[in-house]
Amino acid sequence: MSTRAFITGVSGLELTADERTFLRTERPWGFILFKRNIDTPAQVSALVKELREAVNQVDAPVLIDQEGGRVQRLGPPHWPAYPAGAAYGALYDRDAVAGLAAARLGARLIAADLADLGITVDCLPIADVPVSGSDPVIGDRAYGTDPAKVSAIAAAIAQGLQDGGVLPVLKHLPGHGRATADSHAALPVVAVDRATLEATDFTAFRPLAGLPLGMTAHVVFTAIDPDLPATTSPTMIAQVIRAFIGFDGALMSDDVSMGALSGSIAQRTAAALSAGCDLVLHCNGDLAEMSAVAAVSPELAGDAMRRADAALAARKAPEEFDVEAARKTFSQMIGAKPATQRMTGS
Repeated sequence: MSTRAFITGVSGLELTADERTFLRTERPWGFILFKRNIDTPAQVSALVKELREAVNQVDAPVLIDQEGGRVQRLGPPHWPAYPAGAAYGALYDRDAVAGLAAARLGARLIAADLADLGITVDCLPIADVPVSGSDPVIGDRAYGTDPAKVSAIAAAIAQGLQDGGVLPVLKHLPGHGRATADSHAALPVVAVDRATLEATDFTAFRPLAGLPLGMTAHVVFTAIDPDLPATTSPTMIAQVIRAFIGFDGALMSDDVSMGALSGSIAQRTAAALSAGCDLVLHCNGDLAEMSAVAAVSPELAGDAMRRADAALAARKAPEEFDVEAARKTFSQMIGAKPATQRMTGS
């Protein structure tokens, strides 16, 4: 059965009748879960099953933002809390081998949590490189300020997810670390020369260009496109994400309902797809907005379908894994884990 070029959220712990009809009719490529969709393991598993049944696709991708630290939709008491990305960076600075091992093991444990629920995609790793004075929306979600270090830790996290049968999503292409505003609320503008961007922000993504899925940044880079954020900029997607970085995976927008973008939801969706995004991500579960996204999202075809199909084909069965032993090892490696904090967007 054909699918449409969008990923959608839903409103609550189970589907409403209207949502079920919408999903059956509009056939999104995938789904994304948030805190509002999560109560107990049994409830999440039931919702995941219900989503797939609504589109009659037993392997329809179900996404979540499960990073650790401030951004983890699953948390205590039913799931472990995981550290923010900066914890891996701090360990890496003391012992690079140990830092990479902890990052990979943490991601493998996250994958085990997700696989138990039927969730098959995690919006992780982050390859953003913060700079002094940037907005704290990335902050301790980042692995460090050195591009090579960030790339190495991101690669370890991606491998841990893949070992657990979960697809990683590389974000936020081509870089959110230098943004001076939170794109959930406003449009960040980065006024830095192209050579500097290519040597820092963009270069962190290049070793990760082979990952199957990526997510754009709602950030304007004035040296390349003075008007449009990367999500809706044909120049940024073609010249930077596809050419300079070399990313050929399926590219999704960040959430089109975020405050950084202008215009109606339909206009934002159309602009992202026209710019070169393969898939549009809409997160807030508002059915009227979901309908507007669907109305302008075409059926997947051509290169977009090729990349989306290749991404799904990249998911492999989980490797054998002793979860309880790994949790003890991970705790010894990383120490205490910070409490979760609610956050919207990706």
